[in-house]
Amino acid sequence: MTDQRDEPAENISGGAGGGGAFTTFDAEGTSGTRAEAVVDELGARYWQKAYGGQDGFECLVRTILSQNTSDKASQPAHDSLMTRYGPADELAETLAEAPQDELAETIASAGLYNQKSEVIVRTARWVLDEYGSTREFDRFVREDDPSEVRDTLLSVKGVGPKTADCVLLFAGGRGGVFPVDTHVHRIARRMGLAPADADHEAVRAHLERDVPAEKCGFGHTAMIQFGRDYCSARKPACLDGPEACPLYDSCDRVGIDELDGEVRDPADVAD
Repeated sequence: MTDQRDEPAENISGGAGGGGAFTTFDAEGTSGTRAEAVVDELGARYWQKAYGGQDGFECLVRTILSQNTSDKASQPAHDSLMTRYGPADELAETLAEAPQDELAETIASAGLYNQKSEVIVRTARWVLDEYGSTREFDRFVREDDPSEVRDTLLSVKGVGPKTADCVLLFAGGRGGVFPVDTHVHRIARRMGLAPADADHEAVRAHLERDVPAEKCGFGHTAMIQFGRDYCSARKPACLDGPEACPLYDSCDRVGIDELDGEVRDPADVAD
C-alpha cells in the first residue's frame, strides 16, 4: 500500500486550486464495456474528480516537471517555479527570459532538471513566437479544436502524448481524453483492457473507444491512484491473495504468476 502521507489520499485531479468543478461520480446503470465497468468499480473507491480550469501554459509546465518522477518530487518544483516566475498568466513571458541554470536550480527536486529546464525555456519561447502571450496560448488550449490542440502540442520538442493529453484534460476540460502514463499503460494491459503488447498510443485508443467521454478524465486519475495503492509494477496486491485487490475479479492478471510470485511486463507474455 502507498504511504498516504506521500501521495494524495483522494483522487482530485489538478489539485484543490485547479479551477475544476468537483462532482460525485455516478456509476448507476449498466456499463457498456469492460473498460467502463472497471472505471465504474473505481468510482466506489475514488469518487472525487476535478479537471478543467487550469491555466494552459502552467499545466504544460507542470506536466513537463512530472515526467519520470512522482508527485512528491514534482510538486515542490512546481511550487518553487511559480513562486519565482509567476503569475500564471504571464508565465511564458517570464520563463522565456529565465537563465536556464537558475531555472534548473529552482526545479531541482523534480529530477532531470537540466533537461526539463531546457524544454521549459524552449517551450516558453515557442508559445510567445506562435501566440504572442501566455493568455492567448491558454485561450487556444481552451477553445480551439481538440485534435488541432493535440497535434500542435505534439509538434513541440519535449512534449509527448501524455503531456499533450493532460493539457487537454486539465486545462482544456475536454471530454473523451484519457491520458496514458506508466500506471495506466501497465494496468490497462495487465487487466486485459488493451492488448498486452500495446504501446501508449494504442492503449489510449482502446480506452477512449471503450470509456464514455464524460468518464475518461476520471478514469485516468482513478487508475493512477489505483496503481499507487494496489497495482504497482513490481508487487501488485493480488500476489497477497484475491482479497487483497478490490478489482481482482475484473482483472486478467496478464504477466502475473500468483503461484510463484513472478511479475512480468504484459508485453513479455503477449502471443
